[in-house]
Amino acid sequence: MEDKKLSQSVSQSQSQFGMWAVALAVMACLAISSIAFIAHERRAVQRMSAQTAAMSAALGETRSQLQEVSTKLAQLSEAQRAAQAPKPAASEHRATRSAVRRDDPRWQQLQDELAEHRKAIHSTQADLAGAKTELSGSVARTHDELLALARKGERNYYEFDLNRSKRFTRQGPISVSLRRANTKHDYADLELRVDDAQLSKKHVNVFEPVMLYTAESKQPVELVINEVATDHIHGYVSMARYVASDLPALSGLTEGPDKTSNSLPGAPQLSTRRQQ
Repeated sequence: MEDKKLSQSVSQSQSQFGMWAVALAVMACLAISSIAFIAHERRAVQRMSAQTAAMSAALGETRSQLQEVSTKLAQLSEAQRAAQAPKPAASEHRATRSAVRRDDPRWQQLQDELAEHRKAIHSTQADLAGAKTELSGSVARTHDELLALARKGERNYYEFDLNRSKRFTRQGPISVSLRRANTKHDYADLELRVDDAQLSKKHVNVFEPVMLYTAESKQPVELVINEVATDHIHGYVSMARYVASDLPALSGLTEGPDKTSNSLPGAPQLSTRRQQ
């Protein structure tokens, strides 16, 4: 009977010990969870504090920038008002200085010099306009106009037809090679040989005179394109009737022993050369 009671008390003690152990484990878990939660909250508070500090610093910097901009705007407004403010004293001073300068004899001298410069400028402009008119009038646009220019006897003319080629064709005092013909915009790209030099002339328009100088002629050699076709151009080259090599012959004619005037060498020339 006593053994039975002893076993019952032992069982009760073991059950109570198990309950206490479970309770202690639960309390330990709760403590650990509480500690983890507190640590998490503390880290969250620290992050929020850091973010708040950064936002405060950014706001402070923005306020300083706004203050700086406002100061500059105020300075600009003040400068603008100062510039727009009337200055009667300065105006009167300038008027006085102007009056003094106009009363000075040097003022009249300056006015006379300006008037002379204006006359010279107007004269130069008139000469340029006349030269332009004369130059445009000397360009032959058709074969008949070229014949009319040749009859004047002032220049020799060499009419040509050129196909696109890398070969050079002699036209009077120069050699010409057609490299490109643009029928849409009426221009051509040319390669020219003048004396011992080779020149490139790009985008030469129809009726646009190209002026070239040779060693023999003091007056320019003129090349004009009258027509642009597919890989083909038609035009002419003109040069002065007399070149440097003709001057001794001319001198001998005009200063001969009998002092009489003979006919000058050469005649108006119109040479037509066509390339098939």
